[in-house]
Amino acid sequence: MTLNPQLHIATPLVESMPLSRAAARPVWLKLEALQPPGSFKIRGIGLACSEYRRRGAARFVSSSGGNAGIAVAWAGRRLGVPVTVVVPETTTERARGLIQEQGAELVVFGASWQEANEHALSLLGTDGVLIHPFDDPLLWQGHASMIDELAAVGHKPGAVVLSVGGGGLLAGVIEGLRRNGWADVPVVAVETEGAASLAASLAAGARVTLPAITSVATSLGARQVCEQAFRLAGEHPLTSVVVSDREAVDACLQFVEDHRLVVEPACGAALAAAGRIRCAAPVLEASANLLVVVCGGATAGVDQLRTWRERLA
Repeated sequence: MTLNPQLHIATPLVESMPLSRAAARPVWLKLEALQPPGSFKIRGIGLACSEYRRRGAARFVSSSGGNAGIAVAWAGRRLGVPVTVVVPETTTERARGLIQEQGAELVVFGASWQEANEHALSLLGTDGVLIHPFDDPLLWQGHASMIDELAAVGHKPGAVVLSVGGGGLLAGVIEGLRRNGWADVPVVAVETEGAASLAASLAAGARVTLPAITSVATSLGARQVCEQAFRLAGEHPLTSVVVSDREAVDACLQFVEDHRLVVEPACGAALAAAGRIRCAAPVLEASANLLVVVCGGATAGVDQLRTWRERLA
């Protein structure tokens, strides 16, 4: 299936000198924060929206903590399809505004993404299609395109460091590694304390549903990781790492200083793990070079990051 080039862009691959110095090896950044809607989400969501429109969808309905909803709203506007986005009460005012800026109808419902998703399902009617934020094979196929871009320039990473919420990015990256013959490349899956559903599931040997999301990284706020991500975590070389909210927020603020890009704590989790290579995961120490997926996130600005850091001090 051909990806629609108008809905996502091929993002830069750059070496981070500050992270490379800290890790004593090259650390490369896949700058998904530069996608037009602000995060990697548009890769898979753009593909899904294009395909569902081709199949006759007259309306898109999304459930989201923020970034997926922004991506659906952006894709719907570009494709000329009306969009309704249901977000939980925890979604920031910034994210709500960005969704509405794209012309989407915004509905705020429930205390968690799970409740918002259930309400979104009730709004589908006969002409709506649910664009899931992380659990759809089309999403994984679209997200895998970032690995295709690495393969196209011959850049095989020693390990891939990425953040995990519901698991769509994880599933897509592993699909991309496999389809490019890189199934031996390990993945470091990073979560924040209070949103670590994958780590809890791996420890239990079965998918676990968290009682609540208590992390400020609300974009990682799926109380249960999707089945595909959990299955792949058991099949692919993978290390689970959990960082604190403070580490994630500090990494975001340092990233602003180092690279002049603002990302949210969900992305800061992966940056934090790469920055503490000697204690985060043995696989990082053994890797000749690292790739960090800078997944982005448009739901928090610098002022919000500073407010969180003060609160978490």
